Amino acid sequence: MEEPIVIAIDGTSASGKSTNARLVARALGFVYVDTGAMYRTLAWYCLKNGVDVHDPRAVARACRRWKTELRCVDGQVRLLVDGYYPEKEIRTAEVSAAVPHVAAVPAVRQWMKRKQRECIRFGNLVMEGRDIGTNVFPETEFKYFLDASLEERSRRRAAEGIQENLAARDQRDSQRAVAPLMVPLGARVINNSQMTPEQTSALILEDIRQRLAARQKARSAS
Repeated sequence: MEEPIVIAIDGTSASGKSTNARLVARALGFVYVDTGAMYRTLAWYCLKNGVDVHDPRAVARACRRWKTELRCVDGQVRLLVDGYYPEKEIRTAEVSAAVPHVAAVPAVRQWMKRKQRECIRFGNLVMEGRDIGTNVFPETEFKYFLDASLEERSRRRAAEGIQENLAARDQRDSQRAVAPLMVPLGARVINNSQMTPEQTSALILEDIRQRLAARQKARSAS
């Protein structure tokens, strides 16, 4: 049986990872995985249960003990907590502020890596995040890194009604001790400052289809 394909879409904040990953997944009929939502879910869980997100040991303890399950709903993987998916709750400003602290805990990143690799049981994946091509699925040949100018990314965030210091977030993510934000080895880097999501996803899809065709040709030749 053929191994499922994993398409890794990494990038900086507000670089269009989520939008483009959804578009690519829909075009290919693959399952979409938002790894950022998983970290947000843990941040929400910590805030809800009075866990100090500034205390790495307390966060790691909470991550070891919470009861979760992965479920694929309408082509998207969700991380449920006690059978519940906090879809709206994880998008609040409070949770957004807590996420970088939770995500920097080494034990959390190890737990998340194991859980994210489990998603392969749902079939072919388009997985977006900050360390998919470097840490979660470094073996995949389908790696893309999205970026845009700081001004453009700040404009996008403002359009969503979110005020966030993206420069500080980028610096925190890049200097993280475990699985820092960086361009994966062999990834195609796409700066989409002057591009629409449709143009960006079209570039990614074209590259994927060329790679798949080349793979099929190589197999046929052998």
